[in-house]
Amino acid sequence: MKTKHQLNHGKLALVVGSLALAWIAPAAQQPRYKLIDLGTFGGPFSTVGGGSDSVNNHGTAVSAAETAVPDPFAPNCFSPNCVVQHAFQWKGGVLTDLGALAEGAGSYAIWINERGQVAGLSENGVMDPLTGLPEAMAVLWSHGEIINLGTLGGNGSIAIQVNNGGQVVGGAANAIPDEFSLSGTLGNPVFATQTRAFLWEKGVMSDLGTLGGPDSSAWFINEPGQVAGVSYTDWVPNDTTGLPTLHPFLWEHGRMHDLGSFGGATCGVDGLNNRGQVVGLMTLAGDEVNHPFLWGGETLTDLGTLGGSNGEAVAVNDAGEVAGVADLPDGLHNAFLWKNGVMIDLGNLGITSAAHAINSKGQVVGASRVSRVPSQISAFFWEKGRPMIDLNTLIPANSSLHLAFAEHISERGEITGTGVPPGVGVDDLGTLGHAFLLIPVGEE
Repeated sequence: MKTKHQLNHGKLALVVGSLALAWIAPAAQQPRYKLIDLGTFGGPFSTVGGGSDSVNNHGTAVSAAETAVPDPFAPNCFSPNCVVQHAFQWKGGVLTDLGALAEGAGSYAIWINERGQVAGLSENGVMDPLTGLPEAMAVLWSHGEIINLGTLGGNGSIAIQVNNGGQVVGGAANAIPDEFSLSGTLGNPVFATQTRAFLWEKGVMSDLGTLGGPDSSAWFINEPGQVAGVSYTDWVPNDTTGLPTLHPFLWEHGRMHDLGSFGGATCGVDGLNNRGQVVGLMTLAGDEVNHPFLWGGETLTDLGTLGGSNGEAVAVNDAGEVAGVADLPDGLHNAFLWKNGVMIDLGNLGITSAAHAINSKGQVVGASRVSRVPSQISAFFWEKGRPMIDLNTLIPANSSLHLAFAEHISERGEITGTGVPPGVGVDDLGTLGHAFLLIPVGEE
């Protein structure tokens, strides 16, 4: 099963480009990092999902790792290697298995708040009679306990984010049959009934409604309690997508607000800051081209591209700085930073690049294709207008991993992502990769 966060890796279509930049040695002020290979629970694979807060500002990291136990639900497996996968927490050098709702069930941690509460999902050991697939439930790990957040009357749910107040958002199935299956199109567990955006607080799950169509899903909640996500606006399938029109929303004060469109029929939401600014992508009329968008609280802004056709805004910090990826005039793409109305090309480490996260200091991390043959992708770090840095040059030589994807950077500068052990190529990252944590160890 893939979540939205795992699917973000597929957006990095890294191909040979003409604007390749040679690697430049890091500036003297550049931090170095201690590498923690977060390992596995005996299986071959662990991961840190893209787009999630997988490390908090206390240095606690979460995600999921495989065991060596065969998945009892094969071939409908929860993990890529068809073995049982469990959510984990790494804290102070200790890797802890967060467990699941049932024996032999899989689980996945997506988001950790500053209180150490973790949002995610877990199989419950039951087969959904409507789909014939294992049921997955939204869960919250809190104070050593796994809490099943339940559903809205259907057979599944997923928790995406928990804020510092303990409010959880995600998508949950109700009992109304649904031919459009928004859950499956977004990479969630597949539900046979409607998916609705939910807010869970103090033991109660509330349906946040829709923008007029059958389905919605919530992806982010900020500290003031605003919720961002996507919703169908009607029940009429479009000629281009075969699904009803999908718009982003911002929910606040008990009401869901439609953030509009660029003329197309679909969209995605990738970030929400504490000022209520929302970022993501929207298709233009015809649904063949998508552009990055910023909802600034009152206006919807097309952030444009780096001269090419497509782009996506993947993260926004509280200063309103946006990170993402955009096409160049030749159809290739690079990571960008959008700031004060200007899109800055962050370059690449050889061919192309894509940003995955930004913190309040304006530090950006992501991944860059270094070469095509042999296939090589490296995690990068960028800040303050300096050249993009390959994070593999900032860790000790002969380290246990090649760092391929940097997915999140905390306010303290810790970085999480995925890499490959020696002898494993980046093309096998999705089955043999390991999650990593980088801890700054001072400046030289």
